[in-house]
Amino acid sequence: MRKLKLQVQMSIDGFISGPNGEMDWLVFDWSEDVKKYVEEITKPVDTILLGRNLATGFIPHWAAVAEDDKNPEQDAGIVYSETHKIVFSKTLLKSEWNNTTVENGNLVETITEIKQSTGGDIIVYGGATFVSALIKEGLVDELHLFINPSILGKGMPIFNTIDTVHKLHPICCKHFECGIILTVYKSQSLQDQR
Repeated sequence: MRKLKLQVQMSIDGFISGPNGEMDWLVFDWSEDVKKYVEEITKPVDTILLGRNLATGFIPHWAAVAEDDKNPEQDAGIVYSETHKIVFSKTLLKSEWNNTTVENGNLVETITEIKQSTGGDIIVYGGATFVSALIKEGLVDELHLFINPSILGKGMPIFNTIDTVHKLHPICCKHFECGIILTVYKSQSLQDQR
């Protein structure tokens, strides 16, 4: 079965953006050790899952980066642009982007079907509502939480819809030079299968 990884930036108090989507609290100047880690966890990935709201910014941003010879992140932009993306939406019926399909079906059934299909790892980056639904339904196999050195007080959480205990198995914790702390957890159900 394919593995679904969550890679998300969050504040110390558990928000992935400010209350109005603000991202100015993030560490944008990543150190080389963070870049290397992200490169390693994305190597086996051949599918990116996105909620519609994040897709409208994420996909055009990385497509532009991929075409910009002067952008130091061009290689990452090429990878994100060329990787197949599936956008989950209740209202969008057709993809307006390259290498992207739209899925309107039942979330649990569709993700389960994708995970059971042939292929590499799957990664999800957000947004808050979409990620919350994946976590609530126990569909995420690994959580890669990049904790930024900021406290927001309020914002968009991803764990607020959980109504039952989700036991996780800690994999690692790393401190990166730029101040980000990484914590990685594996879902208990995946751990039980090992």
